[in-house]
Amino acid sequence: MAKTVDARGLACPQPVLLAKKAIEENEEVKILVDNETAVENILRIAAKMNCKVQVSESQGNTREVMIKRSTETSVSVIAESEKACIADSVKNKRKVVIVLSDNCMGRGDDQLGDILIRSFLHTISEMSVKPAKIICYNAGVKLAAKGSSVIDDLRRLSEVGVEILVCGTCVKFYDIADQIGVGIISNMYDIADSLTNADHVLKP
Repeated sequence: MAKTVDARGLACPQPVLLAKKAIEENEEVKILVDNETAVENILRIAAKMNCKVQVSESQGNTREVMIKRSTETSVSVIAESEKACIADSVKNKRKVVIVLSDNCMGRGDDQLGDILIRSFLHTISEMSVKPAKIICYNAGVKLAAKGSSVIDDLRRLSEVGVEILVCGTCVKFYDIADQIGVGIISNMYDIADSLTNADHVLKP
């Protein structure tokens, strides 16, 4: 019998945290959520854990996410995967994560700040050593929107393997979900995990 987790009404990142814990402890999990962002976040964590997923609608706004661990996805496999991540972190001494918390660079004049952030990201896109990830939150999510002055540079970085995480809570706050043109609309769990596992965090 599937373990049922009721994550309706919970703010990000609680649904994905509850899902991860339930998957680790149970072969089958049914998670109840009430928004599409929670569904997408749970689908991502389930994919990372090599699980089979089925999504269906229930009453009202409720969505049921059924998750089943595959034969390759045991607790021991999860533990080995976590060990591998730690080993990779030790091996890679330059796992750099760049944090963009505003749509301009520095404090003072916004026009100058716009010039600086464009120059910074273009320079990063041209460098031979790229960051592992770029995280956009608060007003920084506007940089990932279509029409942004840096969207082309962010796309170039994404195309060569730089993972770009865009805070879903911030996207919702600024009401620009349909405008995001690059990266993954993510959650606080992924953001916190990326920051705590980075070797270097840069905030220009």
